[in-house]
Amino acid sequence: MKKSWKTWLGVGLAALSMFAQSALAAGYTQTKYPIVLVHGLFGFDRIGPVDYWYGIPSALRSDGAKVYVTQVSAANSTEVRGEQLLTQVKQILAVTGASKVNLIGHSHGGPTTRYVASVRPDLVASVTSVGGVHKGSAVADLLLGVAPPGSLSNAVIVSVTNGLASIISFLSGSPSMPQNALAAAASLSTAGSAKFNLAHPGGVPTTACGEGAYAARGVSYFSWSGAKAYTNVFDVLDPALALTSLAFGGAKNDGLVASCSTHLGRVIRDDYAMNHMDEVNQTVGIVNIFETNPVTLYRQHANRLRNLGL
Repeated sequence: MKKSWKTWLGVGLAALSMFAQSALAAGYTQTKYPIVLVHGLFGFDRIGPVDYWYGIPSALRSDGAKVYVTQVSAANSTEVRGEQLLTQVKQILAVTGASKVNLIGHSHGGPTTRYVASVRPDLVASVTSVGGVHKGSAVADLLLGVAPPGSLSNAVIVSVTNGLASIISFLSGSPSMPQNALAAAASLSTAGSAKFNLAHPGGVPTTACGEGAYAARGVSYFSWSGAKAYTNVFDVLDPALALTSLAFGGAKNDGLVASCSTHLGRVIRDDYAMNHMDEVNQTVGIVNIFETNPVTLYRQHANRLRNLGL
């Protein structure tokens, strides 16, 4: 009888523990404000069965977050993309009844989200940059140097990349989005980024590789990034990123952006063993198996925002 009583008590405590853990998990990613995801250069929301943010929105929603995936021009200036994003943010706020959003941008999505936070800080609770380009990219500088505006080579590259961006937008259901690859390259260059930062300085570090202000004009700023170009032999994009990483002359980078350039606000980490596409769980989840899964990082960050009342 005594043994039976202890057995049932153990079963009850185990069940209670599992219930408590389940209840905790149910609200783990439940932020106060909706999470809005913003893609980078040549990005999209979804093309057929493939999401740009592969597996991330569903993982966040599973434990309480309201998540919206936006679509801006695949290739255009930060300001043009920023205005497109602002329109969508207003629509999301109207639909949800929320007063603000938490913006998360990857690559060119980083400065794109900063634009919205700068012109309408009243609508933004936080900006999180993942592999964002905040002080320019050596790849963009190299492209503009090798094929300067006005040259035949530049005309060919721009024609091809504008065509690619238009195809991406068409396949993702946004054929009317304007594309301008030259404007995108200019925005992502060192000179273009410096000019943008003068107009929209929120969260940008004042030192070469430090942290920026954690908060500015009521908006909280965060960032993280990878620092390893080649991470999985089965990922078809890794060889290309290993090649573009050579443009950084040995400086720590994720294949397309130097680690120091990704810094914005509170730098969570800038040295994950991830490349630029691993940061959004691409290609289709083929990432570094010896590093924290990217989906986990987004879940952890949603919980971070939740605990901060955002």
